[in-house]
Order: sequence, then structure tokens, then C-alpha cells
Amino acid sequence: MIRELLNSIPEGTSRGQYREKTYLVSKSLHNDGQSIKLFAEEAGGDDFVSLNFYETSQGESLKPCEMPEEKVLTFLREYKPTESL
Repeated sequence: MIRELLNSIPEGTSRGQYREKTYLVSKSLHNDGQSIKLFAEEAGGDDFVSLNFYETSQGESLKPCEMPEEKVLTFLREYKPTESL
């Protein structure tokens, strides 16, 4: 489930909408795509979302960076990329 949400966001830097606000998102793949780092920052605001995702033989592991997991999951479900930069 989380992998599919992350796959909807382009690798590199992109811009998009989340709850009627613009966010700049940076997504990078590591370990042949088995781990993903994502950082999203509200343009002109102070909100952000930061996470690391790992896919192992035991399954998916989401590691939010100093924020509740639900905030990260809500962002991933609702963020809509509009352009790659």
C-alpha cells in the first residue's frame, strides 16, 4: 500500500497540491529502490512531511521523521503532483 502511494510521486523534485496548498517534494531512491527518502515542504509556509521507507523480506516499513505516522499517510494519500522540476 505505501509503496503504491510513493510510486505516484515522481523521483527527484516535484511540485504539487495538498489540501489546497502548494508543496515542493524531493524523493530519492536508494538500494535499488528498496528504500525511499521523501521530504515535502509547504511553499511559503512552515508545514513539512519527512519520511524514510524500507522494503525488506519482512515487508514494508515506514519511518516518519519526528512526526506521527498518520500525518505522513494522510499526505501520501492526498498529495497530487502537478509538475516535475
